[in-house]
Amino acid sequence: MSRIVVAALAATVLALPALAKLPPLPDDAKAKAAEAAARTAHGSKVADFQLCKAMERVAARYAAEATKAGKAVKPTETPACADPGAFVYTPPAAAAAAPAAPAAPAASAPAKKA
Repeated sequence: MSRIVVAALAATVLALPALAKLPPLPDDAKAKAAEAAARTAHGSKVADFQLCKAMERVAARYAAEATKAGKAVKPTETPACADPGAFVYTPPAAAAAAPAAPAAPAASAPAKKA
């Protein structure tokens, strides 16, 4: 039993350097991460659009079959499905990353009367 405790303690001590603070990500890695996040968000929008269209088809089929069976069907108003279109990634403006222009010097203080 003590061997297990010693092994766990040794593993913990050896793993501590791995927990040290990592250096910040380079700008190109941040850009790739931002594009991947945008691509994932677009994929979610496409999936939502496809689900919306499928639900519309199911509702239309149900209404048609219910009408054939002689049942009165009152459709529920729902928002239209919004097609997200093709994925287009526009990176954040380069101007935001560039340092701002130096501010204009402050107005000089009014002269004191003697």
